[in-house]
Amino acid sequence: MRSHILTSAIALAAALSLPAFARPMTEVDLATLKRVASPTASPDGRWVVFQMTETAPETYKRATGLWLVDRNAKNAAPVRVADTADKNETAPAFHPDGSLYFLSNASGKSQVWRIDPKVGGAAAQVTDTAADVSGFKISPDGKRLLAWGDVPRECTDFGCDAKDKGALPGPGTGRLYKDGAGFVRHWDSWETPGTYSRPFVFNLDGGKASVARAIDGGLIGDSPSKPFGGREELAWGADSRTVYFTLRKADKDEPTSTNLDIYSWLVDSRMMPQNLTADNKATDTLPAPSPDGQWLAYAAMARPGYEADRQVLMLRSLESGETRKLTDAWDRSVGSIAWAADGKSLYVTAQDVLDHPVFRVDVKTAKVSKLKTTTEVYEGNIGDVTPLPGGALLYSRNSIAVPTDLFIRDAKGKVTRLTDVNRAQLAEIDPVDAKRFSFKGANGDTVWGQIVKPADTKGKIPVAFLVHGGPQSSFGNSWSTRWNPRLFSAPGYAAVSIDFHGSIGYGQAFTDSINQNWGGKPLEDLKRGLAAAGARDANVDTANACALGGSYGGYMMNWIAGNWPDGFKCLVNHAGVFDLRAMAFETEETWFDEYDHGGPWWQRRDAEKWNPVNHVTKWKTPTLVIHGEKDFRIPYSQSLAVFHALQRQGVEGELLVFPDENHWILKGQNSVQWYQTVFGWMGKHLKK
Repeated sequence: MRSHILTSAIALAAALSLPAFARPMTEVDLATLKRVASPTASPDGRWVVFQMTETAPETYKRATGLWLVDRNAKNAAPVRVADTADKNETAPAFHPDGSLYFLSNASGKSQVWRIDPKVGGAAAQVTDTAADVSGFKISPDGKRLLAWGDVPRECTDFGCDAKDKGALPGPGTGRLYKDGAGFVRHWDSWETPGTYSRPFVFNLDGGKASVARAIDGGLIGDSPSKPFGGREELAWGADSRTVYFTLRKADKDEPTSTNLDIYSWLVDSRMMPQNLTADNKATDTLPAPSPDGQWLAYAAMARPGYEADRQVLMLRSLESGETRKLTDAWDRSVGSIAWAADGKSLYVTAQDVLDHPVFRVDVKTAKVSKLKTTTEVYEGNIGDVTPLPGGALLYSRNSIAVPTDLFIRDAKGKVTRLTDVNRAQLAEIDPVDAKRFSFKGANGDTVWGQIVKPADTKGKIPVAFLVHGGPQSSFGNSWSTRWNPRLFSAPGYAAVSIDFHGSIGYGQAFTDSINQNWGGKPLEDLKRGLAAAGARDANVDTANACALGGSYGGYMMNWIAGNWPDGFKCLVNHAGVFDLRAMAFETEETWFDEYDHGGPWWQRRDAEKWNPVNHVTKWKTPTLVIHGEKDFRIPYSQSLAVFHALQRQGVEGELLVFPDENHWILKGQNSVQWYQTVFGWMGKHLKK
């Protein structure tokens, strides 16, 4: 049960030789720190290209370009390789001939372009389609291009002037959705009937794409899936003739179904795509063919309708169709899959307590082992795992203290840092002290939490008590561009977070325990966790605290208001559920609400038990309410109701509404306003 320092945070201060207490981090820092993503390596492993988003502090305008690192150069620094003024270059991928392909909107639409990264010069356009290209993958032999985008079903090419635009046939502007339409709106946009994310295969000849062929056949649905699916849901087979793709059928059952299936399609054949996972009515995703073309690895859930079920690593013989569960005995959920070059093992990532490390899974024995290094602390959040020639790995890493950078781990475990893109800006900011602790929570189970505070803190400081959303999620030891514990600590607060029952990384039973128990075990864990934080760290003033949460965390703010009314000096509720009955009928992905609470509203046992609206007359804690108008996951009417309840009862409250944001606050200037409003509210109610 001992606490220990998150060495990644402290190592940062030492490595950068930070001056003592330069200045506190600000909301402008969070909005303008450079953002690294999508690393890719050349076929020989020498060249690494990544995309980096930069934000102008004066206007908060963002631009994304591509940067190149030569691994053979001593002390190599990234150099800009593709960056058109006022345009964006993203999603880099190397062709087998060494040229670099990427997405750019330089032509006015999102299209695939290419450039020789070693020579530079002007980029050449590869695709010229009627619809925007959302993503792409190059076949192993370099002769074909798999690309996808939002294309009407009636189009035989990649986009067309579709006659069916889903509009009401009349003089008005209304959209008409007929019986059995499925999704009417999803995440933050209204559906256009007849238009889906569809994959196509193009021929590549001389760096130009031609002859688009749809690969979805008669299937109707999105591939990759919406709203968050991407290139990880599609893959080329080793033969460069087979495409594997994930799709959820779009029909009247789509809002209640988590049944994603993996299909295969033979290029140039007249056959329909083959459903490889038809027997499983739950999620099948992340198709990853082996380098020798004999196996297909993928991740599968077991329970239909449950989006937070454990994802087990599966292995299917592409010759016999026989399938086995590689990680059935391992109580972690696979988040990404990559084959080792020799095909004898796979690299997967998974949440593990507060970290998100890399594991090696032996194909023959199914043994799972966490990868270790010889020179670099492996705590934090690992992603973008890419095997390189010679057994090396390219990966990204961030932590609760630092944003994302890129690293190389060689076959012996030695780690080399490739990028340090925010070094100068971080050197200006006060270092932080981050530690993790554990305690006995509900049912006597071990529960973990974290404390982030300014380094060298003396005396008691107020608490920002952060409650994560999901609820099947974790704040974890990772960097966030939205809810950022390091920034929350900057005004002189101790940012405390608890991975309550329902969080991920502690086994599936712990995750499942929140089912039909939203206000029970989690609230008990939060109460015990705040007390444990105060007992572990003398700086943490638990009597001088403000609680904050978004989504499920916002639900918990409403629940705390009525069931822990004396716990906090103030609350901040972002996009929280206020009335579970209204939520059951208004949210778009119905499967989430119904699985967590026991079915449709009219079938639930004791449906009102965990409904915050039933405790509204006990409210007395000052509450700041925030929401985005484009939020269809938890409609903004939930927050309007919270604010109305506060006003009618004379409880102090404020309401901040963003007309151009969804469930998340994503725009730079809006993020700055969000934090300024939140810090103003906390400063008003907490004693320094």
